[in-house]
Amino acid sequence: MSIRLHVLGAARVVTGSSYLFEARGRRIMVDCGMFQGTKTIKELNYRAFPFRPGDVDAVLLTHAHIDHSGLLPKLTKAGYRGPIHATRATVDLCSIMLPDSGHIQEMEVEQLNRRRSRKGEPRVEPIYTAVDAVACLQQFRAVDYGKWLPLGDGIRARYWNAGHILGSASIELEFPGETAEAAPVRVLMSGDLGPDAKLFHPDPDGPTDLDLVVCEATYGDRDRPATTVDSRRHVLAAEVTAAARRGGPLLIPCFAVERTQEILADLLASMAAGEVPEAPIFVDSPLAIKATEIFETHAGELEDNAGLERLTNSPLVRFTESADQSRSLERLRGFHIIIAASGMADAGRIRHHLTNHLWRPSTTVLMVGYQAEGTLGRLLLDGARSVRIRGEAVKVQATIRMIDAYSGHADRTEVLDWLLARRPVRGGVMLVHAEERALDAFAPAVGEAIVAPERVLVPHLDDTLEIGAGFARIVTPAAPRRIEPDHVAGLDWHNDTAAFLAELHAALDKAADDRSRRIILRRLQRALAGEG
Repeated sequence: MSIRLHVLGAARVVTGSSYLFEARGRRIMVDCGMFQGTKTIKELNYRAFPFRPGDVDAVLLTHAHIDHSGLLPKLTKAGYRGPIHATRATVDLCSIMLPDSGHIQEMEVEQLNRRRSRKGEPRVEPIYTAVDAVACLQQFRAVDYGKWLPLGDGIRARYWNAGHILGSASIELEFPGETAEAAPVRVLMSGDLGPDAKLFHPDPDGPTDLDLVVCEATYGDRDRPATTVDSRRHVLAAEVTAAARRGGPLLIPCFAVERTQEILADLLASMAAGEVPEAPIFVDSPLAIKATEIFETHAGELEDNAGLERLTNSPLVRFTESADQSRSLERLRGFHIIIAASGMADAGRIRHHLTNHLWRPSTTVLMVGYQAEGTLGRLLLDGARSVRIRGEAVKVQATIRMIDAYSGHADRTEVLDWLLARRPVRGGVMLVHAEERALDAFAPAVGEAIVAPERVLVPHLDDTLEIGAGFARIVTPAAPRRIEPDHVAGLDWHNDTAAFLAELHAALDKAADDRSRRIILRRLQRALAGEG
C-alpha cells in the first residue's frame, strides 16, 4: 500500500502549515494554514490550491492559530464539503479567529485598493471574507483527546495534548498495513509543541512506536535559559520598569489567543506585588476580549486558572472594542501599556500604534513571541531604522526589546526530549515549521539521538514523501513547485526595495545641501539607465 504525504506549507519557513495524505483512495489534510512573512510567500495565500479541494475527504486541525487554520475558509469556499475535525476548544477559538481573519483581510484589501486606485492599478479581492469564515464554521466537528476517530477505509486518527495553546493537539494517524497480518503504518504530526514553563497547560504528550514523526523545529537552534512562570514574570517586570523610565508608551504586539492572557496575568500580578508601577493597560483587540471569554468557558481544562477572573475584573485593564476607541489611544501621553494583535505586527491594530509611536524615542516596543522572516516584527528586531507601514515610511527611534520566555514553542532540548519519548521511530523524522538556521542546527541532533542521520528529512515546499512500514523518503514533486526553494526563505525583493528607499531617504537627509542631493539622484538615474 502506498502512502503519500504532500508538504504544502511550513517547509523551511514557520508559517502556512498544511499537509495532504493520500492512501487507500482517501485524501486527508492536516492543517490548512495561512502564509505570513515576505510578500513573496504571502502571495501563495491568493493562489489556487495545488490540489482540488472537492477531492479532499477530511481535514484534521492541530490548533486554532492562523498559520495552521487561516486558509480553511478559502478551502471551503473553493469546494471542500467534508468535516473539519478539531478539539472542542479549538472549534470555539476558530469560531472567533477565522471571522476576525476575514474581517482583517477585508479592511486591509480596502486600504490597499485605495492606494491601487490612485496608481491606476486594478482592484484585488480578499482571500476570503468574514461571511466566508462563518460559513466554514458549519463544517467543524469536535473531537476528544485520546479517542480514535475513524476516517474511512481503515484509516483512523487520535488527538494528543500538545501543550501549545488552549485546545492544541498532536495528531496520530494510523493506516492499515499492506496485508491483514501486517502491522499498521503509524504517523505522528507534532503540530506546535509547548514549552515547559506554560501558565495554563501541562507538558505535551504523544504515542510511541511510530514509522514517521513530522516534527516542528521552530527553536531548533536555541535553548532558552531554564525558567519558571515566576522567573518569567520577573523578566517582564524588568522590561516594564525600564519602559516606564523612558516615559512613553509600552507597545506589546501580541497574539490575541493565550499570549495576551499570559502577559496580562503577569502584568497584573507584578503590579499587585509592587514590582512595577501601576499604569493603565489597554487590550486593543476585540479578538483577545472574545478569546478571554472562551478561556473562562474552558477554565476546567486549564492547569492554572486562578488568574483568569482577575483579567476581566481589574480596574487597571481597559478593553477597547471599536475602531474609534482604538484610534483615541493615540491622544494618550506618558507611560501606559497597549497590548494589540498581531503578534508579528504584520496585521491588526498594532500597526497604527506603531505608526503613531515608533518615531518617538520615549516609546518601547516589546516583542513576546517568534517573529518570522520578512514580518514587520522581525524587521524591527533586526534593527531597521525606517520601516514602511501601509505604504508610509516611519522612522524608528523607539527602543525595541524582546522576551523569549513567553514563546508558545518548545526550545531545542524540549523538542528533543519529546522526540526521545516517542521512540522507537522506525522510518524517519521530518523537520518542518522552522527557518534554515534552526533546521541546520537541529537535524544533526535528531540524527544522533532519534534516528540515523539519513532518516532525518528536511523537505522543500511541495515535496512529496512516500511512507511505509519502517521507511519514509522524499520523492521529486510531480508538478512544478509554486515557488523555487531559494525564493521561499529569507527576505525578498520587496524587503530589499523598502530597505533601499529607507537608505536613500537617509542619504538625502544627510546631504549637505540641495546640490548634493541632486548629485545623488542623478547617479541613481544613470545607474537605472545602464550608464554605469
